[in-house]
Amino acid sequence: MHVFLPDGKQLDLPEHATALDAAQAIGPRLAQDALAATANGVLTDLMTPLPEGAQISLITKKNPGEAQSIFRHSLVHVLSQAVNEFYAAKGYPVGSVKRGVGPSIENGFYQDFDLPEPLKEEDLPALEGVMRDIIGRNLDFVRTEVSKAEALRVFGHDPYKVELIGELPDDEPITFYTQGDYVDLCRGPHFPRTGALPQAFKLTSTSGAYWRGSEKNPILQRVYGVAFASQKELDAYLERLEEAKKRDHRKLGRELELFTIDPLVGKGLPLWLPNGTTLREELTRFLREQQFQRGYQGVITPNIGNLELYKTSGHYQNYSESNFSPITVDDEQYMLKPMNCPHHVRIYASKPRSYRDLPVRLAEFGTVYRYEQSGELNGLTRVRGFTQDDAHIFCRPDQLKKEFLDVLDLTVLVLSTFGMNDVRFRVGTRDPEGSKYVGSDENWTAAEDQIIQAVEEVGLPYSIEPGDAAFYGPKLDFVVRDVIGREWQLGTIQVDYNLPERFDITYTGEDGADHRPVMIHRAPFGSLERFVGILIEHYGGDFPLWLAPRQIAIIPIADRHNDYAEELRAELHAAGLRAEVDDSSNRMNAKVRSAELSKIPVMLIVGDKEQEDRAVSVRERTPEGHKERKAVALSDLKTELLERYNARQ
Repeated sequence: MHVFLPDGKQLDLPEHATALDAAQAIGPRLAQDALAATANGVLTDLMTPLPEGAQISLITKKNPGEAQSIFRHSLVHVLSQAVNEFYAAKGYPVGSVKRGVGPSIENGFYQDFDLPEPLKEEDLPALEGVMRDIIGRNLDFVRTEVSKAEALRVFGHDPYKVELIGELPDDEPITFYTQGDYVDLCRGPHFPRTGALPQAFKLTSTSGAYWRGSEKNPILQRVYGVAFASQKELDAYLERLEEAKKRDHRKLGRELELFTIDPLVGKGLPLWLPNGTTLREELTRFLREQQFQRGYQGVITPNIGNLELYKTSGHYQNYSESNFSPITVDDEQYMLKPMNCPHHVRIYASKPRSYRDLPVRLAEFGTVYRYEQSGELNGLTRVRGFTQDDAHIFCRPDQLKKEFLDVLDLTVLVLSTFGMNDVRFRVGTRDPEGSKYVGSDENWTAAEDQIIQAVEEVGLPYSIEPGDAAFYGPKLDFVVRDVIGREWQLGTIQVDYNLPERFDITYTGEDGADHRPVMIHRAPFGSLERFVGILIEHYGGDFPLWLAPRQIAIIPIADRHNDYAEELRAELHAAGLRAEVDDSSNRMNAKVRSAELSKIPVMLIVGDKEQEDRAVSVRERTPEGHKERKAVALSDLKTELLERYNARQ
């Protein structure tokens, strides 16, 4: 057989040769240093036969980071072997530990276990020690192919493996990977030996996880780990992890009294507290102003709809697992609204439309409901009831490009307003093999081409993600990197030729005939709940003045200054600024500390001199620390703060 090296050189190898054979053919030193390879751009290990004619590239210990998904998955096998040995040392017999799946994931790995007794968080360092011992043994990873019958014989004691094996084709070989006396069902790939694995890893936590994600199945214990090619990368990641814990929106949401989730109300149904409501209203006011300038019209739709509406749109069929069950009312079936777009289509259809009327831009902060499994709920970022900053533009085909570019401009403006300038753009297209998509190939091709043309026209870098489209149309997603390096998918713009067809909506053209409009679905925030959750973490709760629910704390030094402080509060409040007086019996330093903990951006301290001069001493929180000014005239300060508030700073 033949393979080709990166420089184009052809390498002649025995039939069914592996990447290790290729390395040995080049030289013994390379064979010793090789860790993995790519074949036709796909990561593979040194033990798996190469395809005939493959373009290959070898990965060595000089650049192990290029194969991080492989070494992370190999660490999963080391973890599983360590768990076996950990429980054997406790006296449990062989076969007591049963295993679900164990993939590599972003930054690390996890493995699901059915254990004879649960692991505790305090067991993780000891388990990590066993893993390092296994790595030190330098055990070879050995790949073998077995029949389905042999696989079932080996794993007959483990119901999870038996279930997975049962789903594999009868006539294809099944692969095992073995290191030492540990064997696992696995496709691979793996590093050649445990001693080659980077030791920059750490077990971080455990949690419960339903087998195969279904609440009908047993709960397994999931052990998480992080792993990198170097200790420097691991240390940097752990530092970011600690920072993320400080910024956790659930923790800050409680401390800053932004929202709560009450079990009596229901899981995944947040209650917005006064501070959180203020923050949310500032966001909606900002976007409403932008939409008004761009010719959007506000609409309001109900929280439930007739089931036939969602069947016509296709949401009922295509999102059946995430819809709440229908309810029967007066012999009709209704459903909690999963999407706003079918309602907006019916608003468009409520009267005849001419080509002169288009584009029609309908916007709504519309609350929708989706069923999420309990284990997937997470504060504000994964909920069951949420409000989308939804809008749908109905336009002529010749207007589509301009409208799409305007929405793109709006979404970039929204993100940049919040300092979210590190953005990558992802075009979600159809999966050529997928069956969920509705509409003609012609419409899909037109929609995908128009998104790509628009993005290229403004010079934005983008990636294409096949299979990431909605069932009715392709989309452009905005993936934002926050201040500590995490990525979040936020705004989205979708081009849709298909819902107008499904609902048979039209406009009268210049020729007097009926024509089909095109729809643009867009949501710059995505949803208010998720956006606020991400925003809390992005700012660490230190919101800029315009967004801060509590903008100004007025701190009288002594009780005799309370009346003056209250006068200041009333004047600032009348100007539209959110100010409050701390007239508690605490000393001034304690009041300042309290305002600091509440992350109030501006503190005004007033004493005898300030009262006499009708001035204030100002202490501000800034990203660089604190900024202090003495004897600032109230009139000047009020003007300055109003300018900052109105400029959204």
